[in-house]
Amino acid sequence: MSAGMGVLTILMTLVGWSSIPLFLRYFSEHIDPWTSNGWRYGASALFWSPVLIAAALCGRWPAGLWRAALVPGSINVCGQICFVWAHYQIEPGLLTFGLRSQILFAAVGAFLLFPQERAVIRTPSYLFGALLVVMGTSGSILLSPQSIDWTRLSGVGLAIASGGLFACYALSVRKYMPGVHSVMAFAAISQLTAAVMVGLMFVLGERFGADAWDLSREQFVWLLLSALIGIALGHVFYYMSIARLGVAVSAGVLQLQPFLVAVASYLLFGEVLRVGQWLSGGLAVCGALLMLAVQLRLSQLQRLADGR
Repeated sequence: MSAGMGVLTILMTLVGWSSIPLFLRYFSEHIDPWTSNGWRYGASALFWSPVLIAAALCGRWPAGLWRAALVPGSINVCGQICFVWAHYQIEPGLLTFGLRSQILFAAVGAFLLFPQERAVIRTPSYLFGALLVVMGTSGSILLSPQSIDWTRLSGVGLAIASGGLFACYALSVRKYMPGVHSVMAFAAISQLTAAVMVGLMFVLGERFGADAWDLSREQFVWLLLSALIGIALGHVFYYMSIARLGVAVSAGVLQLQPFLVAVASYLLFGEVLRVGQWLSGGLAVCGALLMLAVQLRLSQLQRLADGR
């Protein structure tokens, strides 16, 4: 039952997170990125606030929670800004293939911050997987049918930057919030992120973010649902998947996201990827899976050795 629930939640995470680039691409034609971020993260903060209120009332508030969440929250803000802005420059399919570079930044960060993981990262198979990610990501960008102008270059750069920042975010949660339950950690980070996003919306958004009120009732509901699906529930389902299936398996399933997004983007927005881009994207995903498989195998061997 536990494994079955894990399969269900990781599939829900995959579908939910695959829908977010499509939502953002759609709303890029109606509202500016500051307004998009402000409303979406504001709604997510409201969703998560009962978790913090309940913890405070029940006397289960982790000591120093806000201070510990400051660095991860700051990195998350920067990552979300780059991620959303990228949707105003390039198509969702190309963007999500570019995000595969996230695993490279995570590997470099883990090598620098966590000495116990350096043996994994030094293995030839792991390094070969990293090389495949670099080659595949580069190919999916360079083989684009559109001319590579400044707008597309900046969009790709923003996608890769967001991948790097999201990797740093995950590493910072691990470093600065050890022992804090993942749900509590994200609830606190969500509040800090929302405070900044809403503030930026009031300062930089069109009409202080009031453009969202010009959306139709149906569009406004979809805007709020995108926050619920991608930010609020998506993280809950992912944490549940990790608890039941493990990090490597859960992360491995999510490598299917670029393919789902690319197919949906073709159907909804007419985004066309060349055969070479599909092959390059597949190469990047295979590289990421190889890195995850090596990490899983060595961690299992280490647990067996510790058991003896």
